[in-house]
Amino acid sequence: MKYAHIVGWGSYRPDKILTNNDLARMVDTSDEWIFTRTGIRERRIASERETTATLAFEAAARALVVADMHPSQVDLIIVATSTPEYIFPATASRVQDYLGATRAGAFDLSAACSGFVYGLSMAAQSIQSGAVRNAVVIGAETMSRVLDWEDRGTCILFGDGAGAVVLKGSSIPGGVLASTLRSDGSGGDMLSLPAVYHNPMPMLGPEYLRNGHQKNTVAMNGRQVFRFATQVVADSIEETVLKAGLTMDEVALIVPHQANVRIIETAAKRLRVPVERFYMNVESMGNTSAASIPIALCDAVSEGRLRPDDNVVFVGFGGGLTWAASVLKWDVTPPEVSLPRREWRRARYIVARTRSKLKKWRRKIIDTVAGSPTPNARMRDADKKQ
Repeated sequence: MKYAHIVGWGSYRPDKILTNNDLARMVDTSDEWIFTRTGIRERRIASERETTATLAFEAAARALVVADMHPSQVDLIIVATSTPEYIFPATASRVQDYLGATRAGAFDLSAACSGFVYGLSMAAQSIQSGAVRNAVVIGAETMSRVLDWEDRGTCILFGDGAGAVVLKGSSIPGGVLASTLRSDGSGGDMLSLPAVYHNPMPMLGPEYLRNGHQKNTVAMNGRQVFRFATQVVADSIEETVLKAGLTMDEVALIVPHQANVRIIETAAKRLRVPVERFYMNVESMGNTSAASIPIALCDAVSEGRLRPDDNVVFVGFGGGLTWAASVLKWDVTPPEVSLPRREWRRARYIVARTRSKLKKWRRKIIDTVAGSPTPNARMRDADKKQ
């Protein structure tokens, strides 16, 4: 039997920082009001040149460096996101191209803030079945692009960023031990982001409009989401830990979705574990949706919160409604990668971009020279020549 081990991790945060005081100049709020209710002080905002795909690429590239793995060794890329650049092509396909992962399949996964844990479970099962050997799972979001910046209930919460892990198949027991995936679609209206219709039609109905305009921003019933989250976080952790054959005392660290400090504190009380066992970086990152767990994992590793043979739990919850948890055995020591080696690895992505451009130029040249490949078009061309 194959075991799916995390062997690499990486995150990327945009440079721009938006503080609570900055928000107080935009909407009726204050640093104290936001912090006491959410635990958030600041969040990152993507620049105009940054997209969900570029954030995801940066995180994945860093994770592959830690894993000491060449992109050609990657068999599968999964990007969990609620803010793709396009419905299609998938953000994962763009990341595959940026990386030069020429042997990898790629797809996006939509499960809101639970998406990273869903993707981790899908990749682990693919490895355990023998379908793939190595996989990259990414959580990436540009939530700032889908917020109503006049809605105090949502714009104070979210930020941008990306995190990634590399999973590798091994015969050594460990890695992903158990996962639990759940959904309750009856609560979909509690937290939602309608699709962006470029040509909205009248028959879509008034529910797609806000103040007479197309509604394509995050909508949330904060109180109902809070009640939902405080219930499912503790329950899914307990269920998945039991499924892994462990007890809560054997869990060294819990990395939850970074939505709200009060939700995490309530879960700790229900589980009767010290809140210090939950890793939190929500103060500096805000809610980055599907990216929050892998970003928090990277921070926990850099702070020395995980050691070999530690059992760690990931737990996510969000729109859908969805919730999910995974239990892993952490059995890697963070490697030290020299700066020259890191820069050398970065150079190969320049080669990948160049190769991609050459492919596009080649297609254009063939299209110009060969014309249409369809039989009807060839017949029309022949008629013209006659």
